[in-house]
Amino acid sequence: MYDKELRRQKHKKWLLYAVAFIIFQSAIIALFTLTIMKVRNPKFRVRSASFDTIEIPTANTSFNFNSNVQLGIKNTNFGPYKYDNSTITFYYGDTEVGSATISKSKAQFRRTKKFNVAVSLASTNLAANSQLATDIGSGIVPLSSQSKLTGKVELMLIFKKKKSVNMNCTMEINISARSLQNIVCK
Repeated sequence: MYDKELRRQKHKKWLLYAVAFIIFQSAIIALFTLTIMKVRNPKFRVRSASFDTIEIPTANTSFNFNSNVQLGIKNTNFGPYKYDNSTITFYYGDTEVGSATISKSKAQFRRTKKFNVAVSLASTNLAANSQLATDIGSGIVPLSSQSKLTGKVELMLIFKKKKSVNMNCTMEINISARSLQNIVCK
């Protein structure tokens, strides 16, 4: 009788250990699923720019800028983000003033990929615009940029999840400093 009671207590103990192990494993799996396996949208931004040439006629009615724009893709996922070719377009008001091609590449996991694109910005598509003359006269030309990257995040070399990233930035070109300022991206 004493032997039977001892055996029952031993079985209860092993059952308790098994239940605790299952709860522990479930917690680890839930934590893993909610943190590492969660796929987030990367962030795509204009970071800065340098201007090689700035041409403005004396009438202040047009501009022609050749620049190298630095872009950044911040990947916060636990897997690389492989994106396809895309285009970034720059606007003055609602009119396109320049564009550049973004080549197919990959942003490593938990890293920010920085790269430069050459862009020629010209106001040849603008009609006679008194606001442009005012902006050039003030030394600050406001621009906006738009782009969309499509690609896949690859987790643990097995799972692939499609993600698209839209970039919509506003910025100002400071003509005298030959730089971008007040860059705001959504």
